[in-house]
Amino acid sequence: MDFWLYERPYLEKGVSPIAGVDEAGRGPLAGPVCAAAVILPPELVIPGLDDSKKLTEKRREALYPVICEKALAWSVAFASPREIDELNILNSTYLAMNRAIAGLGLAPALCIIDGNRNEGIDYPSVTLVGGDGLSANIAAASVLAKVTRDRLMKELDSRIPGYGFAVHKGYGTKLHYAMLREKGPSPIHRQTFLRKKH
Repeated sequence: MDFWLYERPYLEKGVSPIAGVDEAGRGPLAGPVCAAAVILPPELVIPGLDDSKKLTEKRREALYPVICEKALAWSVAFASPREIDELNILNSTYLAMNRAIAGLGLAPALCIIDGNRNEGIDYPSVTLVGGDGLSANIAAASVLAKVTRDRLMKELDSRIPGYGFAVHKGYGTKLHYAMLREKGPSPIHRQTFLRKKH
């Protein structure tokens, strides 16, 4: 798998640096959406790097420090459950992505956004459907976003116990719905998502 196939033509034209941008947590009923932006050195190969969804939690955790160490720049950012309720999930995802890109400290010449929509991105950008399995930069961003969000949900579970956030990470599992019926929404639940689900 050539993880630089998509970026190489841009790099050969002098478009550099290139950031990969991805998110985690668009679908859950609770917690923030997390976005990450990563600029890797061109042609860098990180053994085992792949779309975060194809990796075990243990593998993602192992890759996280490697990505942070080897990246030229990286940043993670959130949009809160309240922002999701106010702006909707798509606009909140853009908000988190823009915050992550702004946090790089290195202005990207181009951002490659995982997916097929980028109209809310404030920086020069293109989209790549399935990018987390095609681009090293996006795959790295997918790992950072997923690990960061999972860690936060575990932390929130200790602060807001009884919902199982450490187990389901806010997604709509049977356990999560059972806890919602028993306890009602917590302060980190997305009210607009709950209205849609019931």
